[in-house]
Amino acid sequence: MRIQVRDRELGKYFRTMLEDRLPDDELHWVDPDTPAPLTGAEVFIGPRFTAADAGTADRLRLVQVAGAGLDAIDLSALPPGAACANLYRHEHSIAEYALAATVLLRRDLLVQDRGLRDGRWLTPSRSPGMQHGRDLRSARVGFIGFGHIGRTCWNLFRAAGVAAGAAVSLSGASGRPLDGLEWWDDLDRLDDLCAASDVIILSLPAEQGTLDLIGAAQLEALGPDGILVNVGRGPVVSQDALYEALSSGAIKGAAIDVWYHYPAGSEVVAPADHDFGALPNVLMTPHVSGATRETHLARLDDIVENIERLRTGRPLLNLVTG
Repeated sequence: MRIQVRDRELGKYFRTMLEDRLPDDELHWVDPDTPAPLTGAEVFIGPRFTAADAGTADRLRLVQVAGAGLDAIDLSALPPGAACANLYRHEHSIAEYALAATVLLRRDLLVQDRGLRDGRWLTPSRSPGMQHGRDLRSARVGFIGFGHIGRTCWNLFRAAGVAAGAAVSLSGASGRPLDGLEWWDDLDRLDDLCAASDVIILSLPAEQGTLDLIGAAQLEALGPDGILVNVGRGPVVSQDALYEALSSGAIKGAAIDVWYHYPAGSEVVAPADHDFGALPNVLMTPHVSGATRETHLARLDDIVENIERLRTGRPLLNLVTG
């Protein structure tokens, strides 16, 4: 089977592993910055698929997205008979990130780290402006989005002993078990969730109906002790409202892993219009919450499994369309 791989991470770190596990297939590795035609390829692996790609595909059977997001996948351009599947396996890594970020921000560890590097001991006993940190036992965690990521985050937070949890999602619980949550509803109760929570874990995709979903009113409801952890998509949160809330102290802090601007390659690109990096109460990371080695190895398993399923005519994992 002829397979074109156009993914930076796979090519740099996992090329030999994938070739060893598909010894009878013809793998063509393509630089993501200089896409090649898909002529003859039955499988395409990568994070981006366009109408231009589809125009060169004459035998394509599977677009295997190299991650969970479909932002850069033009599903309308899929050739007749071609399927599209994506990958998960990042939920545990993201849950670890969300838990760690919450601890860092609730206990002011970012501020204290930066202060001590300058010789300033920012503790309640030595610095009048500092308050005691809060551990997880008093945290009420709200989940905006409760799919793979939200549920795994909740399991980890629950094991860590948080006080309570609740969730809103696009479809609500729809009869599914609450798994220890106090309640789970649709987005009509978004404001209720923000008002009832100390920590918000946001994992929604950016799509019609979720853009700027979190604005000034929701952040004000979260309150001055509130923490926002965004591992979904940047534009779900109004960046103007978020910057203002963080600058003014309307919320305590935020961990932002997903952004408003991204580089095409390795160039230097500011992730937002506002200078979030100048704020002491923000943990900024470059969309890496799920990008651990364990995530990539598990995804490699699923890529190989889907290719074998395609070869033998069995149902594909994580089928998006087809």
